Amino acid sequence: MTEKEQTRRRFLQIAGIGTAASLAGASSSLGQVRGSAARRAGQRRFKLGLASYTLRKFNLDETLAMTKRVGLKYIAFKSFHLPLDSTPAQIQAVVAKVKEAGLILYGGGVISMKKQDQVHNAFDYAKAAGMKVIIGVPAPELLPLVNKKVKQYDIKVAIHNHGPKDKIYPTPASAYERIKDLDKRIGLCNDIGHTQRAGVDPSVSGEKYADRLLDVHIKDVSAAAAEGHGVEIGRGVIDIPKFLKMLIEIKYSGIVSFEYEKDADDPLAGLAESVGYVRGVLAAIS
Repeated sequence: MTEKEQTRRRFLQIAGIGTAASLAGASSSLGQVRGSAARRAGQRRFKLGLASYTLRKFNLDETLAMTKRVGLKYIAFKSFHLPLDSTPAQIQAVVAKVKEAGLILYGGGVISMKKQDQVHNAFDYAKAAGMKVIIGVPAPELLPLVNKKVKQYDIKVAIHNHGPKDKIYPTPASAYERIKDLDKRIGLCNDIGHTQRAGVDPSVSGEKYADRLLDVHIKDVSAAAAEGHGVEIGRGVIDIPKFLKMLIEIKYSGIVSFEYEKDADDPLAGLAESVGYVRGVLAAIS
């Protein structure tokens, strides 16, 4: 067994402690686990969530149920689960379902903004749903309009990088250069899979542009190259412990959303494994 495999196993074992204690009825052990969890929560400011693109093949009710099943509370909707052309009444009905499920709808995206009317619609959509952040891809020439809308609506815009094939925003650096002089509520959604595929260390990128890091899509990939594809977190090439330590050190206070793109027809097992791995890492680095 390689060193990385041993480390991965240790993280997964730690992640399972709370469940094991509960199933065994070991109240004292469970109390210790809860105490440790409270101490860890005090060390990190960010929360774990889900980018609903993960569950793009499933309807809204199924998506909410699976999000709860893997223990995540925060969710950002892709248009599969809340269409961009929804009426205010339709949006409110979906928001009510989210609240009833005990979840928090914190954002929407990824939302493409290639025309002015798409910018206006994105902000109206986000406001109607009570979203705090739009994870988006605005055309560079529309950034002045985005800057104006951010000031008007007080809704953040996190620009999402899409890796080597993206001619505009392949990396966080490429987005940062375009928005560095704009309102600080315009920032970055660092998709660490695409960042790694572009040959950039997500931890280095995250630290360098910490002042504009507004959202994170956490995932793992098979290779640090354009042909890399999504895998369960911990099975790929991204140094996840290094990345999470960096988030703690820069005092990142946003959401870290899982975007598990593998196994679209049956993603629950891989998503659960990924969530467990990250929780194990957070427990181990405490």
